[in-house]
Amino acid sequence: MFILMIVVCVILGALLVLVAGIMPRHRSMSQFELERRQKSGDHEAALLLRRENLLGSVLSLQKVLCALLLVMLVLSCVAAFGWLVGILVSVVVALEYNAISRISSINRLSQKLYLRFEEPVFRLVEKYPKVFNLIRAALPVQQTEVRIGSKEELLHLVEGAGSVLSSEERKHITNGLTFGNRIVREIMTPRGVIDSIEKKELLGPLVLDDLHKTGHSRFPVTDGDIDHVVGMLYIQDLLVVDSGKRSTSVEKTMEPRVFYIHEDQTLTHALAAFIRTRHHLFIVINEFRETVGVLSLEDTMEVLLGHKIIDEFDTHEDLRVVAARNPRKNNHPQKREDV
Repeated sequence: MFILMIVVCVILGALLVLVAGIMPRHRSMSQFELERRQKSGDHEAALLLRRENLLGSVLSLQKVLCALLLVMLVLSCVAAFGWLVGILVSVVVALEYNAISRISSINRLSQKLYLRFEEPVFRLVEKYPKVFNLIRAALPVQQTEVRIGSKEELLHLVEGAGSVLSSEERKHITNGLTFGNRIVREIMTPRGVIDSIEKKELLGPLVLDDLHKTGHSRFPVTDGDIDHVVGMLYIQDLLVVDSGKRSTSVEKTMEPRVFYIHEDQTLTHALAAFIRTRHHLFIVINEFRETVGVLSLEDTMEVLLGHKIIDEFDTHEDLRVVAARNPRKNNHPQKREDV
């Protein structure tokens, strides 16, 4: 009788370790993606979705079986060794059976046995859904749905998307996610390369020709210097200027409304301002209201889209690089000295 109880204890312990070693496979795709693929007729996705929907019940059943086997093992140990030794043996088993079940060879055997009986287990769960719903309510299973905790994590996932996203799609998503973090100062056309015109200038043939050669469609109008912008001159308004008659002044042709934006504003704010004002060019100022550059709607959209918008009038891809070369020799006297 003693030997028989020992054998029963060993069998129950082995079953307990095998059941605890079962690790039902989780989906490799999100619930949304599985449902999307199932609707498109993907049979494999339908099987994966079925497994995922039944996973909670299977894990609850595993917990119930482990609990029953552990109780039976305790009773068998007490019957075989007596109360004191039986309880001590049971405590050791209860503390260590999970660790033993994670041994690779035992884990592989558990998985192999589970896969053999997985379909019958699924049919059992589907046949008695109310019973397993009660079990799941009593033994809640931890959810495995992946949740994104930050924008940085989402960017990391986009970068690691592999062939799911093309390089162009990845660039668009990345630029869309980081767009709000960038500020006007980073992308504006710097002060040193702004093409402006004085308000007292006469719009004669030579001036019109020079304006057309710049390739720009809008020009800040200044009153003395670039820190005093008093209007905007639009190239389309110059089409009505009759060069055969007496030249008209810039001040009479310009649009007197001027929109300013601070250099530390975000591009999200700038884009909203472009839409609200229906204006395509802002004067960028610093904390002292000095002109530090200009920002166009085109500049902003290029950052959002992730590539340059180049037309037949564009001469340079990056005016900031041009400005860094100081082509107009700003503050560049012969005897200069930077301190």
